[in-house]
Amino acid sequence: MHFIDLKTQYAALKEAIDARIQRVLDHGQYIMGPEVRELEEKLEAWTGAKHCITVASGTEALLISLMALGIRPGDEVITTPFTFVATAEVIVLLGARPVFVDIQPDTCNIDPSLIEAVITPRTRAIMPVSLYGQPADMDEINAIAAKHGLPVIEDACQSFGASYKGKKSCNLSTIGCTSFFPSKPLGCYGDGGAIFTGDDALAKAMREIRVHGQERRYYHTRVGVGGRMDTLQCAIVLAKLDRFDWEIERRKQLGTRYNNLITANCQLQTAHCQLPTVHSDRTSVYAQFTVFVENRDAVAKRLNEQCIPTAVHYPVPLNQQPAYKAASGGSVTPVSEHVAQRVVSLPMGPDLGFVDQDRIVDALGQAVSATAGTQTA
Repeated sequence: MHFIDLKTQYAALKEAIDARIQRVLDHGQYIMGPEVRELEEKLEAWTGAKHCITVASGTEALLISLMALGIRPGDEVITTPFTFVATAEVIVLLGARPVFVDIQPDTCNIDPSLIEAVITPRTRAIMPVSLYGQPADMDEINAIAAKHGLPVIEDACQSFGASYKGKKSCNLSTIGCTSFFPSKPLGCYGDGGAIFTGDDALAKAMREIRVHGQERRYYHTRVGVGGRMDTLQCAIVLAKLDRFDWEIERRKQLGTRYNNLITANCQLQTAHCQLPTVHSDRTSVYAQFTVFVENRDAVAKRLNEQCIPTAVHYPVPLNQQPAYKAASGGSVTPVSEHVAQRVVSLPMGPDLGFVDQDRIVDALGQAVSATAGTQTA
């Protein structure tokens, strides 16, 4: 069993992917070839965003966005500590300080009720993360940002394909960023990412920043990076787009089925296993299917012994990581710390079969029951 089954996905799309790759090999424009703009135009149409700028990775998407906003040393960017390290990494790389705000216990997304209290004269942006495939409370976050004249960057590296009150993730704020890392809901076969915005000036800046700050060849208007998404990776995402709507619906079906199976499993109807909440006004693409268990390490060990792979997203909040502890200014995030000791992600993806899903839930029930009372590290 695969944690994410990319082999089956490739088999279903082999003809389209191979043809797209061959087309690039034939024309030989490996950097900024025609597939780059073709993908951007299709993603603009798909999300409803005015501008899409493809970039080298989700990390580059976040970094370029902050650079376009003029984030500098001494500035502060509000974000969540319960996320992949790239979210804070790009802030610190620019000499700014991440200000960590704790999360909601039911969604694991940033708690908007705590944001306004940490805004200072040095605050320059708010960067919520749409974790596990579900958008954060963007209306509340955008309202706070508007009140204080701040831009919002949605880190949507896990939520591309999800929606919030009828609008697509990545088109919910000043800027939206996503990743096409192979394991993401829409992935390529290497690194890749995209930035979305409705702001013409920001779009121009971000297009220049991704090619070393060039306005035109060898004329550099700003400091930039080598942040382009290569043509081959764009070609692969283009091929995958043809199946993406089906994959989104399948992910929703599997996520709902996981919830129903876990709720119905008598061995899991205890305080030892709980499910995150997906709010009714939004959807999740279940980039991960994550549950809370009291004895996480022991449960994961038993699942792994039955050849069921697991992962932990994420075991240590960023404000507790050695590289970011000092920058965090001693922020206290008890919900993040509590959740980090309990989350475990189960196999998930559009090609997960019902038989395997049944086996996973049965094994989870047995593991939770067998480890009740043991201590999680």
